[in-house]
Amino acid sequence: MIPQVLAGKVAGTVFTGLVGVSAYEVVRKAVGKAPVRRTTVAVTTLGLRGTRRAEVAAESARLKMADVVAEARGRLGEESQPPAAVAAHDHDH
Repeated sequence: MIPQVLAGKVAGTVFTGLVGVSAYEVVRKAVGKAPVRRTTVAVTTLGLRGTRRAEVAAESARLKMADVVAEARGRLGEESQPPAAVAAHDHDH
């Protein structure tokens, strides 16, 4: 019984490996015809643009929230720090 189960697992693993190798070869042939460097640079450019847009959106959201918090503190009569102020660390890391 154990050899049959083991043989089934081995056959499944071999089949999975063959499918993986076949898929790799298809992708390699398709990419081999395309200019790889140009494609890589284009994809990296898109990634950088997306990252920069996300950074701008995050900074805008941070400033808007800082305005809301400052207004809320003002209504309470507290003085608020400017949004760019950073608390100093008095300890070593």
